[in-house]
Order: sequence, then structure tokens, then C-alpha cells
Amino acid sequence: MLRSILGMSALAALAAVAPAQAQVKVGMIVSYSGQFADTGNQLDNGFKLYMKQKGDTVAGKKIEVIRKDVGGIAPDLAKRLAQELIVRDKADILGGFELTPNALAAGDVSADAKKLMVVMNAATSIITTKSPYITRTSTTTPMLNGALGTWAAKSGGIKKVYTLVSDFGPGHDALAAFKEAFAAAGGQLTGGALFPVANMDFGAFVQAAKDSNPDAIYIWTPGGTQPAAIGKALSERGVDTTKIKILGQDELTGVSALKSMGDLGLGIITAAMYDYNLPNPLNQQFVKDFRAEYNREPDIFSIGGYDGAQLIYKALEKTGGKADGDSLIAAVKGMAWQSPRGPVMIDPETRDIVLDVYIRRVEKVNGALVNVEIDKLVSQKDPVKARMKP
Repeated sequence: MLRSILGMSALAALAAVAPAQAQVKVGMIVSYSGQFADTGNQLDNGFKLYMKQKGDTVAGKKIEVIRKDVGGIAPDLAKRLAQELIVRDKADILGGFELTPNALAAGDVSADAKKLMVVMNAATSIITTKSPYITRTSTTTPMLNGALGTWAAKSGGIKKVYTLVSDFGPGHDALAAFKEAFAAAGGQLTGGALFPVANMDFGAFVQAAKDSNPDAIYIWTPGGTQPAAIGKALSERGVDTTKIKILGQDELTGVSALKSMGDLGLGIITAAMYDYNLPNPLNQQFVKDFRAEYNREPDIFSIGGYDGAQLIYKALEKTGGKADGDSLIAAVKGMAWQSPRGPVMIDPETRDIVLDVYIRRVEKVNGALVNVEIDKLVSQKDPVKARMKP
């Protein structure tokens, strides 16, 4: 590893003395292969689309993208790739990061090398605290799941919930946020279970949830191939979504997940920060362009990548092309823009995004399964960091 060759102080020194260049190099660390390949590629598709729309030059600097395949949950590899991007490839900015363990590992590199790092999907709250140069264009898990917990008890008519959650960082974040908000709004948990990250057999978990006779089952999974397996287990165990509501985060009924689940997804309610069916004109154009380029619908990963590129471009415009970490992070703080998902802003204190959260239910519209908006909570901030403030 480069860290064994160069101490992190040496890494920072090398980054600091890099000569001025006519280009800005963005190092993307993404899963282009493995279980999360679709997630990673959809994130990068959004990033590439923004660059195609706006061109590859901003503030007089040509944008060069260097892509590295991390292949899934691999924090040691993510850290090594971040080091290589800075030392060997002379990257000015780190981007991508669809998975929390990888983002956390690369955060140390961002801090020591003083490089802007744009997290475009990984949603564990703590990520932005790992480096003063990290910002995020996706969302935080507590933001979505806290909103869902409040909505479930106050507006969803749900009083008893059983929880099924993936046993790693974001899942723990999701569960804590949902439980706290749901309880505060008057809800009660009837039980719960954690399942392994790589698990694909949900039958026993779903049966235990059904047997607790809840009003709803709350499910959190990181996406990938698991949502379809969960849908199959719900069907095989005879869970009627008209009697027991299924709640979850957006990945549970993402575009590819719904295609795999089919009618098994009907009635599932999720909290999301984006859906390709949003009716605003900016989103309609985004969807049209995305379909033309990739022959599929954009999803939550696509919008994280798209806005990741947009934030980088806007920051470079503001700095006049200066790409050092201090200049870029100062430009990022408080940045606001209109996204296809609605108005967004980077909180100047936490460097996390502020956005609207949509509550959706899977319905069949013109013969197709879609997430239909049934409610919206506006200008949501990360509740974990809100509690940290004095």
C-alpha cells in the first residue's frame, strides 16, 4: 500500500505541491463490478450525463475523470485507490462512493491530503465528520427514515411495527432514526431482527415479522439484489400488503427492484429523495435525456451522481477554476441549486444536503408499476447532526 511507502503527512505534502494544471482531475471510486455494480454504474451514468449536457470544461479547466472499480464493500481497497488517485494520478477531487464503508475509509485520505471529496450515495450520517473536506449530494439515511417514522405514526395510521434491517452501518442508522421518530409520534415496535449484509434468504425473517401481527413491517436493505428477494419472501409467506403495510427506504422499490419484484411490490410505501416520476419540468428533461443516453430510467443513484457533477462544476465556477480543497469546500458550503428532485442546498455547517423527502406508494399506472407520491416533507436536514448542535 502507498501508505506504507508514504506517510499521510507526505501524502499531504505531495498534494500541496502539485503544479498548476490546465485540467481538473476527478477520481471516481465506484463499484463497476460485483453485487453493487448496477448501483455504481447508475451513479456514474448520472455523473456522465451532466458532463455531456454541460461539456467537459468549466472555468477554463478541462475536467478529466479517472474511474476506479472498488467492486463492492472493500474499505481497504477504497482507501488504497484514493491514495493512488492522489499520489499517482494527481487527482484534485475524489467522488463516487456508493457504499458507506468505502466512503469512511477514503475520508482519512481526503482529510490528510486536503482534497474535496463528494459522496454521491453513501448515506450514513457520520461520513461527513471524517474529513472537513467531505460533502454529500445524495441524502442521509436518518433524514429519510426519520421522516418515514414520523409520517407512519402521524399520517399513515400505523401504531405497531416489526423491523427487519441489514446488519451494517447504514442499517443501524436507519433503524435508530425510524424508531426514534416513530416512538416520538406515538408508535410502538413489536419486535425486530438484523440480517447479514449478504443474506438472500429472508423467509424465516419475514415469517417472524408476520407472526408478531404488526400494522406494518419496516424493512431496510442497501439495495442491489436484495429487494427482489425480500419481495419474493413476502409473497411466499403470505404477507398481504393491504393488511400489513410494508415500509422502507427508496432502494426497496427502486426502478430495477420493481422490475424484479413485479406485482409483489404493490402497496409498498417508501421514503425517497427522488423518483423519475416527479412532475417538475427540470426532472422531465433529465429523464428524457437519461432515457435517450442509457435506455433506462434514472434512479436515486443516478441523481446523486448527476448532482455530484453539478456541485463540482458550480464550485469550480465559484472559485474561478481553483481546485485546492480549501477553496472548493468554502465554495460548496451554502451552495443552493435547482435539482431534478427539487430545491437542494449544502448545509454550511454540516456539509450535508438539505432536501425534500417524498413519501411514495407502489401502484400500477397504465399497466406499469410506479412509485406514486402520497405526501412530502420539505427542507429536511440530517436529524443526527441537528442533535449534535449545542
